Amino acid sequence: MTAKIQPSQGAPYARIRGVGGYRPTRVVPNEVILETIDSSDEWIRSRSGISTRHWANESETVAEMSIEASGKALADAGLSAEDIGAVIVATVSHFKQTPAIATEIAFRLGAGKAAAFDISAACAGFAYGLTLAKGMVTDGSAKNVLVIGVERLSDLTDLTDRATAFLFGDGAGAVVVGPSDVPAIGPSVWGSEGDKSDVIAQTDSWEVFRAGGQPETGKFPALRQEGQTVFRWAVFEMAKVAQQALDAAGITAEQLDVFIPHQANMRIIDSMIKALKLPEHVAIARDIETTGNTSSASIPLAMERLLATGQAKSGDTALLIGFGAGLVYAATVVTLP
Repeated sequence: MTAKIQPSQGAPYARIRGVGGYRPTRVVPNEVILETIDSSDEWIRSRSGISTRHWANESETVAEMSIEASGKALADAGLSAEDIGAVIVATVSHFKQTPAIATEIAFRLGAGKAAAFDISAACAGFAYGLTLAKGMVTDGSAKNVLVIGVERLSDLTDLTDRATAFLFGDGAGAVVVGPSDVPAIGPSVWGSEGDKSDVIAQTDSWEVFRAGGQPETGKFPALRQEGQTVFRWAVFEMAKVAQQALDAAGITAEQLDVFIPHQANMRIIDSMIKALKLPEHVAIARDIETTGNTSSASIPLAMERLLATGQAKSGDTALLIGFGAGLVYAATVVTLP
């Protein structure tokens, strides 16, 4: 006789219950970047929309920033760390292959024996984590899941590279995903295009050397990208993915309240708005202007700022889309906490 496996006993649906963010205390204007590249403030702003970014100090580690953001998300959700059944950390700037930084974060938060793991999906990492968390809640493997996007991209920035030196910032954003009686996280449209994996990548070897031929202390191989290739891909292909996510959720552009794309470039954001034909009432996340590109942290940080400033409100319908190195992408429609 074949044994029967019991079905999962999860929630009918999942939702984002709380959000929190942490930005490092040091604010870095374009003038600092111009000390090492031949450019101008006007050029940087026109190419990217960035005026300032945050860079972490020695004490603002990936773990510390994550804990700060997570504490705010838990408080916003009205929960304690003991209520968390799993911790997912999306990052490309935790430089140990093992153990996962998620285990340290879970322990230090007081999340007991919560499942904990890292994922590497670059600028789509948070959206990937959100999809995983939704599945865990509805499957019943965790009642509440903490999803963190965190980066210290200043550790991966070559300040002599005119194409990327001005782009990247540091920070952490977190959300708590928990049970819901109504659909509040839509179907995910996600995927990858590995044939383009070389257009955004870390260098294979040290390229920045100090006098004497030694690699720059504490720096990992820098990020490089083919800017025009990335721009064209993001503008033409990711608008299609965003539209597919709207269609999958049964939401039209007119019904949308908020658009929170990955904060890669202001021109990309403006092009996607035009391609999606978003009406004027839709609030647009433009956190990149003062935060820069924080990869996996950019969507939750932008979400937190929109809610904190009143540009978006609890219950609004928001379209999220992350895209980046891999090339990977993920989009979904959510109800804001």
